[in-house]
Amino acid sequence: MFGTQTKKVMLLGSGELGKETIIEAQRLGLETIAVDRYENAPAMQVAHRSYVVDMLDGEALRRVIEKEKPDLVVPEIEAIATETLVDLENEGFRIVPTAKAVNLTMDREGIRRLASEELGIPTARYAFADTLYELRNAVLKIGTPCVIKPIMSSSGKGQTVCRSIEDVECSWNEAIAGGRGKKARMIVEEFIHFDSEITLLTVRSASGTTFCAPIGHVQKDGDYIESWQPHDMSEEQILEAQAIAKKITDALGGHGVFGVELFLSSTGVYFSEVSPRPHDTGMVTMVTQDLSEFALHVRAILGYPIPDVQLLQPGASYTIKAKKESKTYHISGIAESLSVPHTQVRIFGKPETKVGRRMGVVLSNGESVNEARERAELAASKMMVTYEE
Repeated sequence: MFGTQTKKVMLLGSGELGKETIIEAQRLGLETIAVDRYENAPAMQVAHRSYVVDMLDGEALRRVIEKEKPDLVVPEIEAIATETLVDLENEGFRIVPTAKAVNLTMDREGIRRLASEELGIPTARYAFADTLYELRNAVLKIGTPCVIKPIMSSSGKGQTVCRSIEDVECSWNEAIAGGRGKKARMIVEEFIHFDSEITLLTVRSASGTTFCAPIGHVQKDGDYIESWQPHDMSEEQILEAQAIAKKITDALGGHGVFGVELFLSSTGVYFSEVSPRPHDTGMVTMVTQDLSEFALHVRAILGYPIPDVQLLQPGASYTIKAKKESKTYHISGIAESLSVPHTQVRIFGKPETKVGRRMGVVLSNGESVNEARERAELAASKMMVTYEE
């Protein structure tokens, strides 16, 4: 089926972002393997082969990588035994973008200390806590309101805004429940009064560093609801954001797409987080750019050139979310959604729903960002996740 020169790529994490990455990898002739902790994950439905593995179990992770011997190991989620990836990289396996980048960005403490203390990048003031007592002291130090997050989590899980010292215990319990891994450690961040928050997709490739047009987004409980591209920014803000993104991605190294999250405020641009992989808010690039973030990621990790990225037209995305837990569900209203002009729908094909879980996304274009956003929201309102009893 595959020639002896065919490269093999293994994705660790097989959700909706991994699914699009595997499709792009196959377009360039790669053999694809999807790994996740549950069966029939979205990327598994399109990969050549798949494995169900607890990726926080270092030995289990090592076994599947040593069995397949992929040319590229591409982590697509945070919940991975990153120490094992560091060891495997030292043994000759290629981790994308680098094991250091994956290790640092999995842990909010590592990436925040790198950005603020080593690179001097502007961030919100922060403190760390391992116990409820330390958390109270950290909140007193940072002041309220403040944001409390587990140092290891994804999609906003465990994140709260603590508005008074009386809220600390509730925030502690939320962070413990939403955190990943075995650490109870959490970060307390100053609440920055920002005008907007953006994702600056930053591509490191054989052609150097390239930036996509900034993506604006709305989040609720730390998880994105809608995104749009381009986000309106001054030339000064764009240059400041690009300088921050280049500094942090240069420090992480390797090739690929990095989702750099930034706050825009009246006092400047602040670094928030970075993901060394395509970003959920970047799904909008499937209808706005000549190359989506997934196509860019695959090109970059293969060492192919990316001379530039072209923004073709304004666009927006709006998520379709589940409201309850079920293994028997149906998404209705697709035809009605597609009746909205210049609109596409992506259904992820997840095997079951959970409260707040993204099950699909609507993508719309327009003559302006506002028109695209209105179309995407309207199209999304026509779709619904229904459940069989």
